[in-house]
Order: sequence, then C-alpha cells, then structure tokens
Amino acid sequence: MNKTITALALTATLAAFGSASAQQADPDKTITVYKTPWCGCCQVWADRMIEAGFTVRTHDMEDLSLIKKQGGVSDELASCHTSVIGGERKYVLEGHVPVEAVTQLMSERPDVRGLAVPGMPQGSLGMGFDPDARYNVYAFSGRSQDRPAVFVRMGE
Repeated sequence: MNKTITALALTATLAAFGSASAQQADPDKTITVYKTPWCGCCQVWADRMIEAGFTVRTHDMEDLSLIKKQGGVSDELASCHTSVIGGERKYVLEGHVPVEAVTQLMSERPDVRGLAVPGMPQGSLGMGFDPDARYNVYAFSGRSQDRPAVFVRMGE
C-alpha cells in the first residue's frame, strides 16, 4: 500500500513538474519553425537555435505558401522555412537568419514584421555555416509598399 501511494505521489509530482516546465518556457526564446519534411538544412538551422538556448518546435508541411503569406513574406524575401518567435510581440524569421540577428531582434524589438535571409546563401546557418560568409539579413514590415532594409550585414 505504501509503495502504491509513494508511486502515485511521485507520478503526480513528475506530471506537475513537467506541466510547470512547459508553462515556464520563455515565449521570447521559443521559435516555431514551419518547414517541408524533406529539407535538411532547415533542421540544421533549428538544431543550432536549440544549441543557442532557444526552444524550437517544428511543424512539417508540404506547402508553406499560406504561412509565408500570413507572415508578410514577399517572394523576393522567401527562403526554405518560415519561423515565428515571441510572446506578446511576435516576429517572423524567414530562412537562415543567424543567431546573432535573432538575439539582436529580441533585444532591440524594432517596429518590423520580421527578419529574412532570402534564398539559401552558402555559408549561412544551415548552409555549410561559415562565420566569414557575406550576406545580408533584411528587416521587413510585411506591407507590399515598404522596401526591406538591411538589418545586419554578415561577414563584415
């Protein structure tokens, strides 16, 4: 009888701890990634974000066009995956946005819809990472009349 009560108490404690841990995940450090199931570079990017201390949730989808449209990602900014980060203030991360740019975004909290690394530049995070690779990270508003602006120049 005592073993049963102890086992039940332990199970309840672990369940409560698990629920508390899930609820304590910092939304400003939680990234939801929408990617196609066959794209390996997207998973490399997600794994690197986890190593950097972010909580990452991935959703495999056959077609990302609706997600990109909802996120305000234009065709010129599009890449292979689209992510969302943030709690009350959400940002879109399009493509292979580097850790440094995500950290800066969440620290400064500019009035933008998100950041994008168009295409899949060689040397970007997930694309054979090279810290000296030169490419731009763009900030965008999500409004078609606004032009993206360089947020960070990588490799400089």
